[in-house]
Amino acid sequence: RSFPYKMPSECMCKCNILLLPPPQTNKKRIKSMFYHAYNSYLDNAFPYDELRPLTCDGQDTWGSFSLTLIDALDTLLVLGNQTEFQRVASILQDTVDFDIDVNASVFETNIRVVGGLLSAHLLAGRAGMELEPGWPCSGPLLRMAAEAARRLIPAFQTPTGMPYGTVNLLHGVSPTETPVTCTAGVGTFILEFATLSRLTGDPTFEDVARRALTALWKTRSDIGLVGNHIDVLSKKWVAQDAGIGAGVDSYFEYLVKGAILLQDEELLNMFHAYDAAIQNYTRFDDWYLWVQMHKGTVSMPIFQSLEAFWPGLQSLLGNLDSAVRTFQNYYSVWRQFGGLPEFYSIPQGYTVDKREGYPLRPELIESAMYLFRATGDHTYLQLGLDALESIEKVSRTPCGYASVKDLRDHQLDNRMESFFLAETIKYLYLLFDPTHFLHGGGMEGDGSWEEGGEGGQCVLGAGGFIFNTEAHPLDPAALYCCSRHSKERQELRDALLSLSHPKKKAGSQSKPADERAGEPPQSQSESIALKPGEKKTLPTLSCPVQPFSARLSVLGQVFSDNS
Repeated sequence: RSFPYKMPSECMCKCNILLLPPPQTNKKRIKSMFYHAYNSYLDNAFPYDELRPLTCDGQDTWGSFSLTLIDALDTLLVLGNQTEFQRVASILQDTVDFDIDVNASVFETNIRVVGGLLSAHLLAGRAGMELEPGWPCSGPLLRMAAEAARRLIPAFQTPTGMPYGTVNLLHGVSPTETPVTCTAGVGTFILEFATLSRLTGDPTFEDVARRALTALWKTRSDIGLVGNHIDVLSKKWVAQDAGIGAGVDSYFEYLVKGAILLQDEELLNMFHAYDAAIQNYTRFDDWYLWVQMHKGTVSMPIFQSLEAFWPGLQSLLGNLDSAVRTFQNYYSVWRQFGGLPEFYSIPQGYTVDKREGYPLRPELIESAMYLFRATGDHTYLQLGLDALESIEKVSRTPCGYASVKDLRDHQLDNRMESFFLAETIKYLYLLFDPTHFLHGGGMEGDGSWEEGGEGGQCVLGAGGFIFNTEAHPLDPAALYCCSRHSKERQELRDALLSLSHPKKKAGSQSKPADERAGEPPQSQSESIALKPGEKKTLPTLSCPVQPFSARLSVLGQVFSDNS
């Protein structure tokens, strides 16, 4: 449909011949930007969550677990710094403790902490770290990720399966916790939680994520839209504005990326159903507005900076024509201000009151990376160069890079969010490095892939990484590898179980429990060295931790005499 308002003339653009610096020059500048911010955090803010770049100190924001260090860990490897990756991974294992009395955002802890640790675990081989046997199905960073995720599980224990927005990492959900949370806070777990379940063999994580997705799917309106905030106990929509921006965005993102990561057609069908409604009710002249979820009437004719992920997501589905046109709309806003304001009034062609800031968000750069990969159009490299120039000129301080409080006069705010190092710089670097291993670059034999799994039977990292909404790359091959091994182990257990319970002869009876209790326990030597002709009935299979002398191994699985 045609949008009834026109963009101001100064926002319209003309095509020009692009003269860009060599990619290597830009990559060096991006690395320099990263290390200025990273070293400033280490020097002035660690072990706090975030750096305050105007006062050169730190603050805890999302949970008090050195968040910036976790979020930036995989970026170190993306930039090629194996030594610092190894050092920081060791520091995190020694210092980070999730057994703390802290109220944490379930959403943010998942995407930043669980996602960051999972990605670092999956990249540990490339970083030259010493790997446990069976990696990537085991490892210290994987155990840390699982421990962090377990602290979030109590939030999902609701009648609907949709999680609370906040959980205390030590005590669980407070009795006074509000049941109202945003849509993205319900639907943005399937990537991390399914990855955890597939790597560890524990289905709990994926099960709670899927239950939340199913519950949310059932709450959509008659015209196929979802609102912005929902009561997770009653399933009633508290905020009924439907769109693709703040509070909703990553829900749609995870349906698409979850479908790709898990090869799950059901998730893709969910997204296609939503996308049909979104295109029908919210799209106007390649802008996406906010509408009332039940009626489809426009409630807010604004563009939010978080919506800028949408062209990149559309490119993953092959909808390039639409993605390119929408990107150009968003890019015109960037050129107007040197950044994307949080809210932009489309009819007025200007910022919205009290929403003029730019906290160095990555979404437009992210879309540029995807679209450049899909089209090869150097317009997207120009956006990257514009972003590099803008951030350097406006946001650089002696102690890092500061969020822009107001794009109209470039006032700065005393905060550097962890996503600046995790996402913004990472996507900028990958935009200018089309042969990077995360893009599947490189030739066979030059380290573009690696072995993993039991006996090195899996090919890992051969390309096709899926980024979570915090730009932490996940390797689908690792999920398949560990799932296959888990299935093989289960088949072995089932086979052994079928042999461990021979049918009892008629009339035979086992001793009562009180009689058995009086018998002396068998020693290890007695239990293994049976008398000639003696047969032993094994109890149900388990895998307890025992001294090595009490173990025996069958196809890599450890059993003891009483297991």
